[in-house]
Amino acid sequence: MPAYESVIGLEVHAQLNTESKLFCACSTKFGNEPNDNVCPVCSGMPGVLPVLNAKAVEYAAKLGLATGCTVQNKSVFERKNYFYPDLPKGYQISQLQQSICTAGVLSVEVDGKKRNVRINRIQIEEDAGKNIHSAAENASFVDLNRTSVPLLEIVSEPDLRTAEEAVAYLKALRSILLYLGISDGNMEEGSFRCDANVSIREKGSEEYGTRCELKNLNSFRFVQKAIEYEIDRQIDLIEDGEEVDQETRLYNPEKNATFTMRGKEEAHDYRYFPDPDLVPVLIKDETIAAWQSELPELPSEKLERFLEDFKLPADEAELLSGELAVAEFFEASVEAYKGDTPRKVANWIIGDLLPHLNDNGMSLSDCKLTPESLAGLVELLDKGDISQKIGRKIFPELCETGADPEKLVKDKGLVQVSDTGALEGVVDEVIQENPDEAEAYRGGKKKLMSFFMGQIMRKTKGQANPGVVTELLQKKLG
Repeated sequence: MPAYESVIGLEVHAQLNTESKLFCACSTKFGNEPNDNVCPVCSGMPGVLPVLNAKAVEYAAKLGLATGCTVQNKSVFERKNYFYPDLPKGYQISQLQQSICTAGVLSVEVDGKKRNVRINRIQIEEDAGKNIHSAAENASFVDLNRTSVPLLEIVSEPDLRTAEEAVAYLKALRSILLYLGISDGNMEEGSFRCDANVSIREKGSEEYGTRCELKNLNSFRFVQKAIEYEIDRQIDLIEDGEEVDQETRLYNPEKNATFTMRGKEEAHDYRYFPDPDLVPVLIKDETIAAWQSELPELPSEKLERFLEDFKLPADEAELLSGELAVAEFFEASVEAYKGDTPRKVANWIIGDLLPHLNDNGMSLSDCKLTPESLAGLVELLDKGDISQKIGRKIFPELCETGADPEKLVKDKGLVQVSDTGALEGVVDEVIQENPDEAEAYRGGKKKLMSFFMGQIMRKTKGQANPGVVTELLQKKLG
């Protein structure tokens, strides 16, 4: 049986967070009543003329610069012709032959192996509307709010070889978009969605197999599962002596399977031609240079700085730098922290804050914990005022209320007792109450230390400093 490898290329659509649409002044706000954000231009009324949103051009160029693309001095808008109820003009304004950005690269790493994924092009295009099907009313409706919302289509070369690499590429691309501040990357609302072209071939072959396109995958998990299923499906077909048909397929997450949607179209099927209502986009070299100078620190640069400045392990630095909001929270917390071990702050974010957000379906913006409060919590631990157990006990309340940790532990009477004189009497009392255990400990049963620790913690309601107690017990038990 031959060994196979998969060949994967991705087409990503990222909605730009401009205030107005690509060719008109209508709002791009998500969640408005159906057909609220609509005018004669985006609804395709006869005789109207589009006017290009300059901010969309700037955002597209900045993504190109951030991914090593060449920003073209001249790009052209074209009409992509097809009929669908959510496309009122009967065509979509896009780019193909002369896109705004070309020939970039994005590096990803999976299981310690680095892969450079070439970006064929980044093009500006308008979104279509949304069809809404109501089984209860036995009717279909069209919402044009999304029509002409500005998108960037980022088309990769078929350089990916596994579903894991595809997900890593998507996460890296989304992270760059967020760092640039040009898209919110919200997959649930459709601001960041992906089509995957998947084929297989025998290992060592240079020829591509027949590809299938998987449409509108709206979560990283579904991207991975859909690609994995499609790879297995194509291998099964070939091994059964059948052929893979070139087609567009949809992924059903409930059945974890892909299903035929339609035959795969080629570019010529859409009859692309330059849009006669839009002049070419001309960008001067000095404008491109100015946009280059405005680029923020990018995820890969921040990762390197976290490794260098904070001496974090690679996996922790990667996790903290991957999301802009998390990276900014971490840096603000470290700046507020008076200690000299930034990794302690990192550990609380990775081990406690992020799981808390995930378990409660929250984002950082929903959480009331401030960087100053997190820094204060770590400082209380550094000083021995509270134990890790108490820190974790109050952590959910800090996230829900934004309370000052020092005031909170004082108000609740949770300040740890570290005074040797105050604890010595409790230690003596526990030893006197348990003479048999004390004798057994002295006879070599050192595991009884946890027994004595538990008794002391019970008497002090968990407020005794474990380090001080251990030192006193070792001294008095010998």
